[in-house]
Amino acid sequence: MRGVKNFGVSVFLLLGWGTPSFALEWKKHAIIPSGKGGINGVSASDFDGDGEIDVITSVGHQVIVLQGPDWKKFPVHQFVDGLSRNKPRAACIHSCLMDVDGDGDMDFIGSNNTVFWLECPAEPFSGKPWKYRTVDDEILGTHCVITGDVNRDGKLDIIANSGREPNATKFPNSIAWLEVPDKPQSAPHWKRHIFADQDAPGGSHYMGFGDVNGDGRPDISCAAKGTNGFIRGQWFAWWEQGEDPTTVWKKHLLATDEEGASNIIPADFNGDGVVDYFATRGHGKGVLWFRGPKFKQIEIDEEIAFPHSLAIADFNGDGYLDAVTCGKEVDGVAKWYENDGAGKFTAHVIGKNQGSYDTRAVDMDRDGDLDVLIAGHGSGNVVWYENSSIVK
Repeated sequence: MRGVKNFGVSVFLLLGWGTPSFALEWKKHAIIPSGKGGINGVSASDFDGDGEIDVITSVGHQVIVLQGPDWKKFPVHQFVDGLSRNKPRAACIHSCLMDVDGDGDMDFIGSNNTVFWLECPAEPFSGKPWKYRTVDDEILGTHCVITGDVNRDGKLDIIANSGREPNATKFPNSIAWLEVPDKPQSAPHWKRHIFADQDAPGGSHYMGFGDVNGDGRPDISCAAKGTNGFIRGQWFAWWEQGEDPTTVWKKHLLATDEEGASNIIPADFNGDGVVDYFATRGHGKGVLWFRGPKFKQIEIDEEIAFPHSLAIADFNGDGYLDAVTCGKEVDGVAKWYENDGAGKFTAHVIGKNQGSYDTRAVDMDRDGDLDVLIAGHGSGNVVWYENSSIVK
């Protein structure tokens, strides 16, 4: 037994699960079949409390909720001009979930030239729109929205990047954390705190959240692609939170000249009690990790193309954190990387010919293990892969 880390194994044994089986591919289930519109983000929750997982995404100038298990489609918001100072695109570039108003259900956080939230109502599938409210429409180029309790007040905040140049926003090449106001239903905007002040250039992408240096204060990591016209990118870095989280934080570069850098998430991958980073080059090639505390760079998979999405979870129930990613183009490959507990990762293909901008680890079928939910950017679909890493 491995103490706390053995919890997942204990659960699996109690349920009669045991021998790992690494099938070439996991069973693929379509929630939204492939179409013309790119789908960039997807999240899941039981919005109506019926015990079934529901899915929320944006495509075709609207946010839609798909009610499980039959995936009936309910549009809950239309993207139209006039709701903020910015004209929306056809879909969010990223999104996540958060209980903004503290009523016990998950609300939708989206980035579509404006960071906004949609309030989940008591009857989410009534056919009526969810109430729209602006979070921040002055930061621009928000490619990622994640949540975390930045100032340790017991309430979640939003972390969002502002990746445009000075000619587009007064917060260029920056990253902010956005604090929920006391009355989020009536506040015109959230409390904005710029912690990375103009030192996140080059098309900043996805972020990670967690205490890296052991001082009890959560830090924030990010990567920048530096391709497709963006300059001064190609890096992985993290920002160290000081005593006052509302001031500018100290930036630490982990690596430069990393073509297409896009994702970086902190966790202890080798069981030494020190935080490491798992990373991908979503606009280039390769999956890698940085071993703490000196963050030695170790390549895991140098061949995978455009691994634009990343999720960290224990997929096979052995108590160790694994990773999953998927290429962003229509011929993308989805892989999960099995961690042996010492930071040695073995790649397993779970699917092919699937594009992805967003990947989530979710128990979609409520069978006790984590499946893989994907928003198919290039594929124009939403799918989930049924976990087959454990024989049940």
